[in-house]
Amino acid sequence: MIVADWKPIETILDYLGERRHILIAGCNGCVTVCNAGGQKEVDMLARILELAGKKRGRPFRVTKITVERQCDPEFLPELLALAGEHDAVLSMACGAGVQLVAEHAGNREIFPALDTNFIGAVEEKGRWGERCQACGDCKLVQTGGICPVTRCSKSLMNGPCGGSRDGKCEVDNGIPCGWNLIIDRLEALGRLDQYETIQAPVDWSKSRDGGPRMLIRKDLQ
Repeated sequence: MIVADWKPIETILDYLGERRHILIAGCNGCVTVCNAGGQKEVDMLARILELAGKKRGRPFRVTKITVERQCDPEFLPELLALAGEHDAVLSMACGAGVQLVAEHAGNREIFPALDTNFIGAVEEKGRWGERCQACGDCKLVQTGGICPVTRCSKSLMNGPCGGSRDGKCEVDNGIPCGWNLIIDRLEALGRLDQYETIQAPVDWSKSRDGGPRMLIRKDLQ
């Protein structure tokens, strides 16, 4: 999932400035799963804005809506109709959702209420870990399902650096060495011999370094 968290409330208030009639738009996608931008969080942010407005002597008028996915135009008509009736929209979606709403909202201001952090997975309640950098050249089959691009802090493709100690990364001893995880996984799968196979470099032309990417499925058009 895409993992995000709230921007500081003071930052959000700075975005809004003198705007008083605000639409808070949540999303039932990834940001609901990571407890950052679903209906519960929309209600919470609305209450915080109402209290902040009263404290400053400039109360907000807040409207709330949560749509299935802000990153899909199919689910935006109701949100966009409401946007036209407000001074600004606070989107609690990921960066993709904020941008798609902005693309369809004409001259209405769309502000992000969240910071989008990474593609990750739930490790335990309240904790998410990065698992994928969307490099466009997936190597998971060679490494037992553990991504060296993401799990190795240096994105090394052919084994660990000389700095790992006791299964921990030299960048931060709270980070497991990605290659230690890969080796243990290959051993558990009975495929440790694959560790000796030299892996080709990642094709970075498929990554973000080649500019904004696009996927086209002609079978769906």
